[in-house]
Amino acid sequence: MKHSLAAAFLAAGTAWAASELPAAKVTFTRDVAPILYKRCAECHRPGEVAPMALLTYQQARPWAKAIREKVITRSMPPWLADPRYGDFENDRRLSQKEIDTVVAWVDAGAPKGEDRDLPPSPKFEEGWVLGKPDMVVRLVDEVEVPAEGVIPYKYLTVPAGFTEDRWVQAAEIRPGTRTVVHHIIVNVREPGAAGPDGRGFKLAGFAPGEQPKVFPKGTAKLVKAGSDFVFQMHYTPNGKPAKDRSYIGLYFAKDPVHSKALTGTALNAKFVIPAGASSHEVTSSWTAKEDVRIIDLMPHMHLRGKDFTYTAVYPDGRSQVVLQVPRYDFNWQLLYRFREPLFLPAGSRLDCVAHFDNSPNNRYNPDPAKEVKWGPQTWEEMMIGWFDYTVDSQKIASR
Repeated sequence: MKHSLAAAFLAAGTAWAASELPAAKVTFTRDVAPILYKRCAECHRPGEVAPMALLTYQQARPWAKAIREKVITRSMPPWLADPRYGDFENDRRLSQKEIDTVVAWVDAGAPKGEDRDLPPSPKFEEGWVLGKPDMVVRLVDEVEVPAEGVIPYKYLTVPAGFTEDRWVQAAEIRPGTRTVVHHIIVNVREPGAAGPDGRGFKLAGFAPGEQPKVFPKGTAKLVKAGSDFVFQMHYTPNGKPAKDRSYIGLYFAKDPVHSKALTGTALNAKFVIPAGASSHEVTSSWTAKEDVRIIDLMPHMHLRGKDFTYTAVYPDGRSQVVLQVPRYDFNWQLLYRFREPLFLPAGSRLDCVAHFDNSPNNRYNPDPAKEVKWGPQTWEEMMIGWFDYTVDSQKIASR
């Protein structure tokens, strides 16, 4: 049934493209390159995570049929949120017109077009998505990663070197050796005011598919003078010994800061997923003690993650789904940033509901014969509803 539906969908998409955009008139230089530059070049360029660059006709042409399949099924660019819920500023989805244009181009034989029609190639700072940072902080020493084995999380401290308080408006974490780094979380440990285990509060993270952390204009995280950065490093050996020296780029606020960004979680660490369960439900919740504004949401599970939903529940009993990820994908740890922060009055809740597929039908399942509990390694599980927010009562007059 799935194959027949997919075939029908592909046929319908082709027919739509043919009727809306005469295939013979669509070219790479005039019509397709602008789409790739705007929507795909962030990752599909030399040195980035995508397996091939798509900046030139020579680079894109061999992949034409694969590009057609990915855009018509909406698996690329990656965006997992149900469009019925939430309005997100960083929505990566292609418009129907953009999809039709790519399909028409491929169906016409992927013609190049005239060189004079090609727009200027997008400019990127080599090694960065957000551009050249104001400051780069690296691990002090290289980390030796063995070829095999299980490596517990490492917590590596790096002095920030700040002699005055600084407001960080954006941050981009880069793995030094991407092939052995699963994820990185950089925490801020303030002098004399550390969080649990002395690791402080979260500044930014890196995981498969995760975009750099960017806060709205006028909102930033405060890093106090004398603070340390604590890198939580999750290494995954790949059969060859490696060395890593990961780093974070900091972008300081250029405009007056009026809101201090905070990070919260609605998590559940006490679940037990039965062996073979195909849709085991786990819930979590967070309650706002004051009026707050939610900036973004980021669900997190591991290989058995199936779906994840955030629901805002208000003091008067009203509720609304604010994010639904119906097909969670561990390979795409996406963050969803609201176009306008979501206001939650004091007493409101963020309720999270997740389902896990621990059955043999889950092809990514490490072992459907075993029950699963919370744990840091990939074959264990987590259930975290991350979010960033501001508190209305903590407005800042000036920075």
